[in-house]
Formats: sequence, structure tokens, C-alpha cells
Amino acid sequence: MRTNLKLTAGIAATVALALGLTACGTSSDPSSTAKDAAGSADKPLVVAASPTPHADILNFVKDKLAAKEGLKLEVREFTDYVLPNTATETGQVDANFFQHKPYLDDFNKKNNTHIVPVVNVHLEPLGLYSKSAKSLTDIKAGQTIAVPNDTTNEGRALHLLADNGLITLKAGVGTDAKLSDIADKKGLEFKELEAATVPRALNDVDAAVINGNYAIEAKLQPGKDSLVLEKAEGNPYANFLAVKAGNEKDVRVQKLAKLLNSPEVKKYIEDTYKGTVIPAFGAVK
Repeated sequence: MRTNLKLTAGIAATVALALGLTACGTSSDPSSTAKDAAGSADKPLVVAASPTPHADILNFVKDKLAAKEGLKLEVREFTDYVLPNTATETGQVDANFFQHKPYLDDFNKKNNTHIVPVVNVHLEPLGLYSKSAKSLTDIKAGQTIAVPNDTTNEGRALHLLADNGLITLKAGVGTDAKLSDIADKKGLEFKELEAATVPRALNDVDAAVINGNYAIEAKLQPGKDSLVLEKAEGNPYANFLAVKAGNEKDVRVQKLAKLLNSPEVKKYIEDTYKGTVIPAFGAVK
């Protein structure tokens, strides 16, 4: 049985305080962390990760591959999309593995953080799911679709709906599309929810756009259960290992990056997720 790391209010407050101190200039130089990393080669590399598939992949590396590389790996599971980055920024963890580049770019901009990608690992196609509809043609005017409420995933969800003819977006709308960018809702209503809670809303809405990792956690099979799924080809949403700027050359990070792009991990992803999670080793820039 998996045991998720639940941050206490005290720890969360510590994260907030540390971020505040950083903003005040106490440790605002992202390169300063590189000095600390230089002397930490023998310490465990602590990585924050979403439970599935990220922590599963990391635990496979920890159990099967890390010892051969002399890497000590500690995996801490988080169930949201904010604390892994803030904990990485403040040094409570050394790295994280849960996000894609559009989300990270938006997060860094809004929070004045300095997180950078190290190596792509996999793609998780976003999908549209329903308890009642059997196909896209069953989605009718007057029905409600739940979508993630964070900037990048909402935009991604709206583009998925537009690409499949359920809505029309205004001309020139980019990856950060929001509900106000819909030119024609075609009679549909939308409910914005935190990404992690969208699967639980399936019984209360007519359809929902769900992130791949949360779909898997909810025992959904994206390749089988979704009404429509993002295509892998040309998909910019590769999930990657990330660190605070200045820590990319940490020998432990480099070892983990090598292992995450190994043939063993590629086979593990393919055998375990059978197309619902796809290796992205170097496939997305």
C-alpha cells in the first residue's frame, strides 16, 4: 500500500516563510544552491513527485537501478501541483518530478521561482471521460464539462475540446486559453476544478477532462475509457525531472537523469502503462 506524504500545516508554513525570506533577498541568488550541491554527493537525493505514475517510476529506479549507480534516492509523494515546486525552491527537497514545461513556465512567472527542467521522461495524454456518454456525439448542448482550473491545464483541456469539435476557440488563442477565450460554447456549460479533484466530479457532471496521472489514480484506463485522448505526436507536455537553477550539475541529479532515460525505465513504462503513459526520452524539446 502506498503512503502519501501529507505536509502538515507547520511544514507548509515553513515553506511559505522560506519563500518570503527569499523574496526579501536573504537567498535570492539561484546559483547559491550549487555550492551546497557540491558537497552532497553522498546524501540521499530527495525527489518530490505525484503518486502515479511519477512516484511509481521513481520507486522502480530506487528499487531496481539506483544501487548500481551508487545513488541513494528518497521519494516523497505530493498530491497537489504547488508544493513540489515551492519545496524545491526552498531546498526542502532536491528535485521534483510531476510537471510539464508550460505549467512550469507559468508557475515560475507567477511565483518568482527558479525551477528548471533537467530531462524529459514521459507523456501523459489528457483525456475526456464520462460516466454517461459513450462517444463524443453523446455530448449535447446544456450538459456540463469539468475542466482543470490551473492556467496551463485548462488551456490544454480547452484545446482538446476544440480539436474534437465540442467548442470553438477564438482565433490565435495559445496554450493558456481560458473560458473567456471560447468563441462558441455550443451550448455547453463548464465547471472549473482543481486538477486533482476532477475525477471525483465525474458523477456530478456529464463529462470531465482529466490529467493522465489523476485518471490512472482513479482507476481509469485512458486508452480504453476516454471518449477522446490527446495525440502523442508533437505533444509539448512531456513530464520531466526538475531542480532549482544551479543544481543541474549535482552528480546525484545527473545519475537520476541517466537512469530515468534508461532502456530499463522505457520498458517499465511501456509494460506497466500499456500506452496510457508514453516514454518521451528526447522526443519533446
